Amino acid sequence: MKILEWARKVQAIAQNGLLFSKDSFDRERYEQLQQLVTTILSSELDLSPDRVKAFWSADDGYATPKVDVRGGVFDGDKVLLVREISDGKWTLPGGWVDINDAPSFAVEREIREESGYLAKAVKLAAVFDKNNPAHGHPPGITHIYKLFFLCELTGGSASHSNETDGVEFFPVASLPPLSLGRATASQIKRVHQHYLNRDLPTDFD
Repeated sequence: MKILEWARKVQAIAQNGLLFSKDSFDRERYEQLQQLVTTILSSELDLSPDRVKAFWSADDGYATPKVDVRGGVFDGDKVLLVREISDGKWTLPGGWVDINDAPSFAVEREIREESGYLAKAVKLAAVFDKNNPAHGHPPGITHIYKLFFLCELTGGSASHSNETDGVEFFPVASLPPLSLGRATASQIKRVHQHYLNRDLPTDFD
């Protein structure tokens, strides 16, 4: 959806302008641009203005993509997936990287919190731009970089969390309905290829 690409660009220009500009006239214009983005997205996506504003409300510095991590834990030809309560579909364990967390620490924490299993990140398999149509994610407002780690199981046992209500190993060749905003079948299969061949170079873009 080109409208999302344009809206993200205008929002970034306005946000960066508010960060650096001291001129009251310029700041007023940048705020008007932000309001225009809110109005356009509210109209086009049938969302409330408050919900649209919430996508950027906590981000008042220089506009950059957000970082999401996903952990691929494999047992032969099977992969560990968790079921998201929010949409009832399955995905690799993962989530946002918190401030002061290394990406590897973040993915290990997410695996533990969402699945109950303990795992160690051993390789960065891929860095993908979620907005790249080649990856098959549904369109989204936020610009996100997705870091896929190959991880090794070290302990723990299956348990649910406040975000997940299912934990299971599935054959990579027969995946359940996936939460496509989080991970696609082609991405899971690609991380599995890294599991089978640790010498593969990290994928990117």
